[in-house]
Order: sequence, then structure tokens, then C-alpha cells
Amino acid sequence: MARITRKELKTDRFALEVEHTVTFFEEHQQAILRYGLGAVVVIVLIIGFVYYSRHQHAIREDVLARAIQIQESSVGPPPPGSSTSQSFPTQEAKDEVALKAFGDLQSQYPSSEEGEIANYYLGAIKADQGKLAEAEKHFKDVADNGNAKYASLAKFSLAQIYFSDGRDDQGEKVLRDLIDHPTIYISKDQATVALARFIGKKKPAEARKLLDPLRSQQGAVGQAAMSVYNELQ
Repeated sequence: MARITRKELKTDRFALEVEHTVTFFEEHQQAILRYGLGAVVVIVLIIGFVYYSRHQHAIREDVLARAIQIQESSVGPPPPGSSTSQSFPTQEAKDEVALKAFGDLQSQYPSSEEGEIANYYLGAIKADQGKLAEAEKHFKDVADNGNAKYASLAKFSLAQIYFSDGRDDQGEKVLRDLIDHPTIYISKDQATVALARFIGKKKPAEARKLLDPLRSQQGAVGQAAMSVYNELQ
């Protein structure tokens, strides 16, 4: 299958914006003539801002895609016949490069959606390294300031950290909030199963009550609920 190159993609984006600009002037020619040069200046500024915003968004997307590609790279020599374009000799070497890539993106575009995702990845890498205090800072930042979708992911990760170091009350509070406010990334059922798993040792009756309506569901949710339920037995 033919694939468009990154260079061609950028060229096509620019051509598309020019086409939209020309079409806009054609459709609003009478209004421009009626309201004069002031209107033209405002319209040009608006179009310039829209183009600049879209261009910057495309740049951030490309930077994020490269960072994620690093994170998903293999460790060790690639297997024979693999099409993997990048690999690292050790996990530590990969983490170092990934942390820099995500860190640069987050520091350069902190308030953007891509910056939020980068911040979440920084927390995930730190958590995998066992540096939970550092991971918590990144997750907390996304949870408090990020888009609701990514905030829910960060909150879910925070809950796991809280339960892992004995802050059960905080972890339970976070998961109950996710149950009440699900997103496309963390569903109500997923948060419910997680809560049942974490409170199961101290509150087995409540955990079973949470799982009961989920055990009969088809698919991954039902399987996860049944698995946790069996552990409680």
C-alpha cells in the first residue's frame, strides 16, 4: 500500500489551507467590498490565526508521534525479519531517550493536549521505573489541570499509587469519583472492577456487591469482574 510521506503531508496541509482561504474570499467577496479595508484586515488576521493554530497543532502531533514511537520501540536486538526501525540495547537507554522526548514536548507546549499526553507518559515511565513519588507529581498535574479524558487516566494511575503505599482512603475516593464521572478512557465498569480489587481484602462484602452486576456481562468487563470475584473467595 502506498504511503504519503511526512513532507508530502505537510505540503498537502498547506495547499488545503490556501484553498480554504481562496474559497473564503470568493464566498465573502460582497461583504469585503461593502465593509472595506478594515474588514479585510480582520478577515486576514482571523485566517492567519486559524492557519497558524492548525500548523502548530500539526507540529505538536508530529513531535508526540515521534515520542510515542520511541516509547514503543523494542529493547535488545530486533528479531530477524523485523521491520522495527528503532531499538535500544537496554530499557534504561530507552527510558532516557523517551523521557527527554516527552519532557521536551511537555515543557514546550505545557497547556496543549499533546503536552498533557506527554506529561502522562512521563508519569507512566517513572512509575515503571519504581519512582512513584515522581510519577505521582506528573499524574497529579494531569489530573488537576488536564482535559477530562486524560485526567481520568491520570486519576486511575494515581489511585494505584495511593493503594500501593497505604493511602487506601485517597485511592478509594479517586476511584469512586471515576465511577461517578466516567470517560471514554476510563469507563464506570473499569473503575468499579478496580475499586473492588483494591478494597477486597478489607471490605470483601462491599467488593462482591460491586462485582455482582458485572459478572454476567459479556466480554472483558465480565471476565475481569469474575476474576476479581474469584480472588475474593
